[in-house]
Parts: sequence; C-alpha cells; structure tokens
Amino acid sequence: MDGSQFQSSPPCSTRSRIQVNMANENTPLFSHGVFSVVGDGETTSRRASRDALADHSTTPPKASNRKLNTFFGVMVPTILSMFSIVLFLRTGFVVGHAGLLQGFLMLAVAYFIISLTILSICAISTNGAVQGGGAYFMISRSLGPEFGGSIGLMFFLAKVCACGVYILGLVEALLAVFGQDPASGQVGGLRVLPQGYWYTVLYGSVALLLCLLVCLVGAHIYSRAAFLILIVVTGALISILISPLVVEPRTITITHPSGGNNHSQSLSYNVSYTGFNGTTLRDNLGPGYSTDYSTNKEMSFSTVFAVMFTSCTGIMAGANMSGELKNPSVSIPKGTILAVLYTFVVYVVLFLLVSSTCERALLIGDYGFFQRINVWPPFVLIGVYCASISAAMCALIGASRILHALALDKLFGLPLAPATITSSSGNPWMAVLYTWGLVQCTVFAAELNVIAGLVTVFYLLAYAAVDLACLALEWASAPNFRPTFQFFSWHTCLLGIVSCLVMMFVINPVYSSASIVLLLLLLLFLHYRSPTSSWGYISQALIFHQVRKYLLMLDVRKDHVKFWRPQVLLMVANPRSSSQLITFVNQLKKGGLYVLGHVQLGDLDLLPSDPVQQQYNFWLSLVDKLGVKAFVDLTLSPSVRQGTQHLLRITGLGGMKPNTLVMGFYDNSYPDDYFLQDPVFCGSGNDCSINEGDDFGVDLPSLQAHFGPVRDEVTPRSLSPDEYVGIISDAIKMNKNVCLGRYFHQLLPSEGKGLRGDGAGHTIDVWPLNLLRPSTGDGYADVCSLFLLQMACVLNMASGWRRARLRIFLCIRAQPSSLSSEDDQGWTEKEQSFRELLDKLRIRAEIRIVAWDVVVKLLGAGGDGHLGDLDNLTRAPPPVTQEFLSAVNELLRENSAEASVRFLYLPRPPAVSSQYQQYLTQLDTLSRDLGPTLLIHGLTRVTCTEL
Repeated sequence: MDGSQFQSSPPCSTRSRIQVNMANENTPLFSHGVFSVVGDGETTSRRASRDALADHSTTPPKASNRKLNTFFGVMVPTILSMFSIVLFLRTGFVVGHAGLLQGFLMLAVAYFIISLTILSICAISTNGAVQGGGAYFMISRSLGPEFGGSIGLMFFLAKVCACGVYILGLVEALLAVFGQDPASGQVGGLRVLPQGYWYTVLYGSVALLLCLLVCLVGAHIYSRAAFLILIVVTGALISILISPLVVEPRTITITHPSGGNNHSQSLSYNVSYTGFNGTTLRDNLGPGYSTDYSTNKEMSFSTVFAVMFTSCTGIMAGANMSGELKNPSVSIPKGTILAVLYTFVVYVVLFLLVSSTCERALLIGDYGFFQRINVWPPFVLIGVYCASISAAMCALIGASRILHALALDKLFGLPLAPATITSSSGNPWMAVLYTWGLVQCTVFAAELNVIAGLVTVFYLLAYAAVDLACLALEWASAPNFRPTFQFFSWHTCLLGIVSCLVMMFVINPVYSSASIVLLLLLLLFLHYRSPTSSWGYISQALIFHQVRKYLLMLDVRKDHVKFWRPQVLLMVANPRSSSQLITFVNQLKKGGLYVLGHVQLGDLDLLPSDPVQQQYNFWLSLVDKLGVKAFVDLTLSPSVRQGTQHLLRITGLGGMKPNTLVMGFYDNSYPDDYFLQDPVFCGSGNDCSINEGDDFGVDLPSLQAHFGPVRDEVTPRSLSPDEYVGIISDAIKMNKNVCLGRYFHQLLPSEGKGLRGDGAGHTIDVWPLNLLRPSTGDGYADVCSLFLLQMACVLNMASGWRRARLRIFLCIRAQPSSLSSEDDQGWTEKEQSFRELLDKLRIRAEIRIVAWDVVVKLLGAGGDGHLGDLDNLTRAPPPVTQEFLSAVNELLRENSAEASVRFLYLPRPPAVSSQYQQYLTQLDTLSRDLGPTLLIHGLTRVTCTEL
C-alpha cells in the first residue's frame, strides 16, 4: 500500500461548478412529484417529468381523475361500509347475546378505538399531499417501506376478508327469503333457491362477479351509484325506526334444524315482538350468551364483539379513495368524522329500539327479524341487499387501490408487477382482478361469523399501525410535521395502539398471534430485500432524536480506560487503491466510531459552491458496497495536511470523536486498482446491477467514473514526503494515536472483510519493541507497546479473526554486553514477568523469543563493536544505520513470513522537519516486503488489570 491512497482529489473545473450553481438556483421550491411552487419554465417541466419517470410511485394522479368531493368521496362510502350487513343482520345478534348494557359497552369500546385512529388519520392526512393508496400511502410514507409495505399488505388482506364478509352477508339475506330450506321458518315468498355449502359458494361467487364487473368499469361508476344506494339504505333505516309506532305486537314462529346439517328434522318455537315495553327492556339489559344457530358455537363477549366490530372497519373507506379525491387533505378528516358520528347515533338508536321491542329469543334466533317487524318488509330486503353489495364493492375497490399502490412501489417485486397495469382512464383493472381472486377464496368459508374474527384482527392491526405512524411522527419532532388538524397528541396515539392490541387478543389470541407473526415475517422480508424508496424514513428521524439525547449524555469527562475502544479516522484519497485497507480497519473498530476522511484540494473563495457536498452520495454508496460500518467526512482545503488537521479537530460529536488516525504508507510503488479485482465493482456484462442505481441514484458506472484511475508513473503526487510525516507529527501533537498501513492490497478478501470462516490457520504477529530505537527491554511495557497488544487483541476478537493465532515476539540479546551485568537468567525473569502481564491483561498469545545480538551490534557500533550507548540510558541513542535497518527487516521476514498481518512499533517522528525524509526512508527500509503490516504509535493508555 503506497502513499497514493492518501492523495487528495484534484479540484473540479470552475465552469462545471458554475453550471451546478446555476442549476441549483433554478431548482423549484417544492420538487416533490411533478408539482412546484416556483417554476423555471421548460427546464422545470423537463426535470419534473424525469423525476416522475424515475419514481412513479410518488406521482399523484392526473387532475382529471380527481373528481370526488367530501360527501361523495368520503362520507358516502364510509357510511355504507360501516352500515353494511351489521346494521340489518347483526344488530339483534349483538343485543340478544350481549344485552343492551354490554352492547353499549361494545359500541363504546369500538368507537373509542376507531376515534383514536381517526385522530391519527386526520393528523397524517392533513400534513401533506395524500395520493393513491389511502391508509397504505400514509403508513408507508411515514414509517418507511419495510413497515409500510408489511402493514399495507396486511391491510389489503383485511379488505379482502371484509369483502368476503359482505358477500356472505348478502347471500345470507338472499337465502333467508328465497331459500328452499324450511328451517328458515318463513311462510310464503318465492322459495326457489336450493341451499347448502356449495350453493352458498355459488351464490357468493355470482354476487362477487357482479361487483367485479362494476369495479372494472371504474370507481366513478360506484361513486355515482353509492349516493342512490345511500338514499335507499336511509329509507330502509327510516322504515325500521317508524315500524314500532305502526306495527302491532305479534307472535313469530322460528324454525331451525334440530342438529347438524340434517334438515329433515326441525325445531320450531314461538317468540314475541312486544312493541315498546318496559319489561322487555329490563329483560334485555343483561347478557344472555348462548349458542349461535348458524355455527352451533357458544358465543361470548369476544366473539360477539368481533362480529359487531366489523361495522367499524369502514372508517378508512374514504381514505382509500384518496387517489380520486379533489382535496384529500380536507375531505378525509372532515368526511370521516361526520360519517362516524352519524353511524354512532344510528347504532345507539337501533340498540335502544330492538332491546325495547323484541324478546331476546327473537333477537338471537333470527338474523333477519327486522323484515318480520317492518311496516313493509321489502324495505328491509332492499336495504340489506343494497348495503351489502355497496360495502362489498367499496371493499373491493379499496383493496385494489392498496394493491395497485404496493405494486407501483415495487415492494414485493415481480409477483405484483402486473397489478401496475391500468386502463386509459386510470382504473387499475389488473389489481381489481388480483383482489377478486383472493376474495373468491374467502367466499369458500361460507360462514360470515367464521371469518368475522379474522377481519376484525386484521383491521385492528392496521389501525394500530396508523396510530404508530402518527406517534412516531409526533415523537420525532420533525419540523415538517405540521398537520392542520390539531386535535391529537402522542397520548391519543399511544392509547390507540394499546387499545387495538389488547382488543385483538381479547377477540382471538390465535388469529392475533398469527397476524403479528405474519407481520414480522413481512418486515424481515422487506428489510432484507431493501426496497428502493425516497419517501423518507421515520426511523431516521427517531434515531436522530434519540442519538442527540444520548450524545449529550456521553460525557467525555467520564471516560474510563476499561471501556476504551478504537475510534478511527481513516484518510483515503482514492478508494480504488485502498479498499482492502478500508475493509480491514472495519475489523479494528470494535464497535467504535469509524470515519472515512477525504481531502479535496481547493479554495472555497475561488469556487462558486462547495464541491464536496455533491460527493457524499458516491462515498456513501462505496461504504454500502464494501459492507463496512463507517461514516464519511469530506473537506476542502488548500493542502492535505491542513485538511487532515481540520478533520482531526471537527470529525465526530461530543464523546464520539476519533482517537486514532490511520493512513496508507508513503512509498514509491504504484497501487493496484481494487475496482478491477472485486466483482462487486467490476461486475459482469449480464449483471443488472451495473445499470441500476441504488436507493439514492448512484449506479455502478457513475461510481466508477467518480473515483478516477489510480496513480501511475505520469500522475504527479499531491502529497510530499515532508507533508506526510508532518501529518503524523500533527496527529501525535493532537494526542491522537497513529497507524500506518502497508501492503494491505495483498490481503485476501476473507482476511480483509472477515466474512469467510473464523480465521483458523491465520496468524497475527506483534513486535512490541521500538525497532528503530531499542532499549534494554524495559520498553515492552510502555504505553505504545501495550497499545500494539490491545489493537492486536481487538483484531483477534473480530469475527473473521477469532481463531487466528496471536504471536508476540520478544527480541533479546542472548549474550550480555561488556558494560552490562545482564545474563540469560535476567532475561528469563523478564520473560516470565511479561507472561504474568499478559495473564493480568487476559491476553492469550504465544510468546516467541528472538535472539538478535547480531542485529543489535549493527546499531551505531563503535570501535569495540559493543553497545555501551544502548545500555546507558543517560546518553544519546546511537545513530540508526542502513545496515541495521536491513538486518531488522531480514529478521522480521524470517520470523513473520507466514503471518497474515503484522503489528510493528511506530517511533515518533523527529522534531526537526529537515529529518522527515530520513525518518520516512527508515520506515520504508524497516517494513519493506513484509506483507500486510500496521505500524502503530499509541499515546493512549488502553489496558486495565482491574475488574
């Protein structure tokens, strides 16, 4: 590894900077999608078109497709969805089993939960432009693609199941009048439809096919018909309310099969419709849970609530039409709140009405009792059919819009790709077909009450996700979260989440657990798939919010040596020549701060804008491709030395600042181009990743073009030897540890990245003696030597080096000098004391003794050939000769030839700058041809023997 990896990038041309600056000046104020407030004529429109093509998922529908107002687009579908089958077919079921008081409790709990969710929906929908996809769009753009995609799919499944419930409710109402089964207990009528499981499936399939035909035409047909349906349903509702004032009390005969599916025997009994009666009201106040005649299962609070809650699953019907609304930010909150208030009043009145006029046996024994006590029975039949078919179409349309939005966002890849197809009018007919097929599967359940619990659980999970999205936005305290709807707080969001989760498990613990497991699996799938998005991630805002708090708590005055860890600033000029060193240093950080620093030469006074700001995405994409956990910090400076000083001072924040500077070695060799060796960067001709950009638009050709070719014989250096050594000296003056990496281009990928195996068969060699200025041996326990040992241990703890052997070499003189009383026994004692030190430091290493008498004799040898100066520490150290350095280099190569990496003691640079060149030459001779080597000078006390 040569010094070219520490060269800076050349300054960009002034002309290109001016062009960039002019482009920035013409950028629209708001560049989201294709809208802007301040435009620049043709340039803006072209840029907007390009952005729309690049991210069609963020492009709102054409203005011509947005035709619906608050009443027709939100209130009508929401009211019809919330009435659906529960209003006409399950009101008596709820009051009959639960009683009036518990029925009111269920109603209060249900509307309390949805009211909290509505507050969150209103807050999110009034915080910006809401596009197609409704609730999915809100969740995904708030929580990011992983959570948004998983919840969006769950909400889609909830809509699918709800559509199945509405279809089965319609079939149930049809068979109650036209079914041939005498168990219905009705007299007269056109009883021509045979009954049974497969007949129920057949009728449901025909009704679903009718809904499909309407939805294939488009949502505008449904919206036009929905108002007429609402008028019909309202008329039926009025007839129910006035019937007790007109219809006289009567006795009604109910007939059910006596058991199982055997319809040959039936059980008949009489029940009463009493009209308004105080005794009837008192009898219906308390609960009376019994067996449901359609499923033969014992009812309870949770099962009845699950059925009743399906009436509350329509609160997002208007939000799901967001792509067709003229002004969704206004229409969604206003229309949803008004619709919910209206339905709540209606349900309260109906609960009071039926509990005051009908015996419990009538309420429990006949789902369609409203028809029997109505002033004109066809009113109820028409209302049931219209409400059911309307709710089914609304659910089918809403689910198809969610699926279409999921497909446009490409979160689930090819399986949903056909769902992006739309008609010329913008109707996603392929998504409608997808949804129709899944709803058809739910029709095979053939029992409304069976899948009602699953629908309720899915909806509650979706509601909890909406509350979570609003809570996250509120807690993140992002300046751009400024909803115009203010009647919410984090308390309402949190209470909504807890209420939904608790009620899920009250209704059905099995379904709830399964749905949460499915949600987690989808989250993991999307997380590992890493879908592309530019929506903004709420996780980033929350992380920023919390990290700022914890950084303030990270007090540098409370640092302790026991918890020291490397925090590295690695200076890189061209990653093409230093990628191996980048990946290797990633193994040395031990959970500490890791920053890639880069200096671009230039003077900001002479440039129209800062050139380094446009380079961050390229460097961050490089970090992603190398798979290292590092930050990037770039600076502009007239010289590399000044730029490095800037980075050493300002990089990091609070207690997270670099304590170690790492640089490549400065020599005369020409570096290899790592981009031509690693398939991640060179790719193959058939690799689609070459032309596809990452999440932030940096594709492989752009990345390769940004980082220029490595230095060759015609490329001048931008860093002089004196400046390089000056950087080392500056770092030491700033109390930073310094590491110089050499020959790391020779590292194998498994050794550099630590991704294969656990390092078995590799060795890490440590030479803890200052080989340029050796003492009598006391230097083995100085701060720098212990720093070398600590860094070697850190590497040995990394995943790819865990089973590598750690070897420590102690250089001794087997024969004492003439001026020293030291003998072999004295060295044995020092070796033993060094072993004891390693035991105290919990360092498991193999100690190797190397006799270097012959080498030491070459260090400043006088006329007698002895080292009197070396043994007398009061005298100046002897001069380092070329012969000594060559001998030490030979000694290192003989003993560490098979090592994967070597740690050597880096002496301080000389105080006089005139000796910098000599110092660099000595380091070059010392470490020549050794293989991957790290020369380290440590200033920090990093080892501790205390608990």
